[in-house]
Amino acid sequence: MNIGFVGFGKLGKPCAEEMAKHHDVIVYDTHKVYSNVCKVATTLEEITETSEIVFVAVPTPHESEYDGSTPSSHLPPKDFSYEIVEEVITELNSDMTKDQLLVLISTVLPGTVREKIAPLVTNTSFVYNPYLIAMGSVAHDLVNPEMIMIGTEDGSETGDAKLLTDFYRTFVNEDCRYVIGTWDECECIKVFYNTFISTKLSLVNMIQDVAQRQGNINVDVVTKALADSDKRIMGKGYMRSGMGDGGACHPRDNIALRFMAEKLNLGYDIFQTIMESREAQAKNIAEEVLKYGKKIMFTSDSYKSGVDITQGSYSLLVQHYIKELGGEVVEDYPDVLFKVHEDDDIELDLAYAIVEKDVIIFDPWRTHKSKNPTIWYGSTR
Repeated sequence: MNIGFVGFGKLGKPCAEEMAKHHDVIVYDTHKVYSNVCKVATTLEEITETSEIVFVAVPTPHESEYDGSTPSSHLPPKDFSYEIVEEVITELNSDMTKDQLLVLISTVLPGTVREKIAPLVTNTSFVYNPYLIAMGSVAHDLVNPEMIMIGTEDGSETGDAKLLTDFYRTFVNEDCRYVIGTWDECECIKVFYNTFISTKLSLVNMIQDVAQRQGNINVDVVTKALADSDKRIMGKGYMRSGMGDGGACHPRDNIALRFMAEKLNLGYDIFQTIMESREAQAKNIAEEVLKYGKKIMFTSDSYKSGVDITQGSYSLLVQHYIKELGGEVVEDYPDVLFKVHEDDDIELDLAYAIVEKDVIIFDPWRTHKSKNPTIWYGSTR
C-alpha cells in the first residue's frame, strides 16, 4: 500500500519507518530530514500524488513553560495550539480526493475534531487515530499497542475504518484490540488514558511522602504489594514511585484538561489538583535531599529511567526546587554518570569515585545499588 506521512519528528519518524518495513512510505516535514527506508518528499503535493492513506503527526504544542519541567500549575489553563494541524489539514485537503483517506494522529482535546478539524476536510475521507505511544519505545509501541483507536463521525465501522484496520493488521501484533468510536470518544480515550497515568503516579508518590515522614516504611514494599493486587487495582504499570509524571505529553495534557473543565463548567478541577500534587511532591523530594548537603548531583536528568529524553522531565522539576531552596545542582560529571548502565555496579562504583566528597548523589528511581553513598527518597525502613 502507498502511505504518506506528514511530520517526521520524535513520533513520526519511528512510526513511518516501521510502516515502511511493510509498505511504500513517503514522508514530509518542514525541517530537512533523512531516511534510508522512506522516500522523502519536498512538498505536500508529492505526498498526496500517490498515497492511498495520508497520516498527519504534526505537533499540537503549548508554550515551553507548560511542559512540566518547571512549575506550571499557577499558569492559566490553555488548550493545545492547533494552528499547525489546521494548516496542514487544509493544504492536504485541497489536493486529495474521495478515493484517499486522511488520518490525524496528533493529540487534541475532546470536541476539537468536530469543531475545528473535520470542517476543513471537504474533498477526502477522514478518521481520527491517536496513538498510545511512549517516547523511547515508539516503534515497539506501534507494533504492540494496548489498543488502536479509530474515530469516525458517528462511531460506526465505516469503510474507511475497515481500510485502516486492515492496514494495521499487516504489521501490528495480531492480538491487538481495536476500538472504533466517535471522533470525540477517541479524543477522550487518548487524553484520559494519559491523565489516568498522571493520577496513578501522584497517588503512588503520596505513599512515598508518607513513607518518608512516618518512618519504618520502604515505599517499594508497599507499592509492590499494591501492584500485585490485580483484582481491583488496574494493572502493574506506573506502580513504582520515584519521579512524577513527565515527558512531552502528560503534564501538558492535564493543563489542557483544566481548560476543558473550565470551559464545560464542571464545578471541579481534579487536573489542577494533580498538577499541584505533582509539584508539591517534587518540592518534598528536594527538601529531603537537601538535608544531606547543598551540592546535589542527579544520576539522570531524563524524565524516566532508561530514556535520555529530558523534555518535560520531572528530574529537572526537582532540580528547580533544589535551586529555589538554596541548593546547587552539580553538572560537572554528566558524561561519567549518564553513560553508566544502571545494573553495572562495578562501573558505577568507579564512576562515583571521581565525584567530589561534598557532592550528594541522588538516584531518583532507586535503581543503583552501588556501595557508594547514593541518596534515595521514600525508603525509611
